[in-house]
Amino acid sequence: MAYRTDDVFSFAAFDPAKMTDSFREFAEKGAAQSREAYARMKAAAEDATKTAETTMQSAQAGSVEIGLKAIEALRTNADLSLSHVESLLGLKSVAEFLELQTTYIRKQAELTVEQAKSIQDATRKMADAVSQPSREAAEKAMSAFKPV
Repeated sequence: MAYRTDDVFSFAAFDPAKMTDSFREFAEKGAAQSREAYARMKAAAEDATKTAETTMQSAQAGSVEIGLKAIEALRTNADLSLSHVESLLGLKSVAEFLELQTTYIRKQAELTVEQAKSIQDATRKMADAVSQPSREAAEKAMSAFKPV
């Protein structure tokens, strides 16, 4: 039985052109996948930036609105207190004092409830406005993973 040693060391079956083509095809495919991944990452980063900007703008606008409502409440309470003190200066009897004090406390309590509701509504509105962009971005991201 004779062995053929010329087949073992022969590179006749090896074609460098085919290997070069395969390597080029592999490199081009990798580059295309990298470009696609980069484009997706860039789009996701841009979306995240827009979401953050919108969230910050909503938070700022909501904070301003809440601040203005708080200032309005302070001003109203100060005016009511000053008016009450002026009324106290003209009292002539204990009965007038009790009636005036009862009226003042009732007005102050009603006003405090209204102010709290107003600030609570503004806070809820701000929370909705701040969370809306994030909620929309999350829904968009999740829809990308849903089966077609």
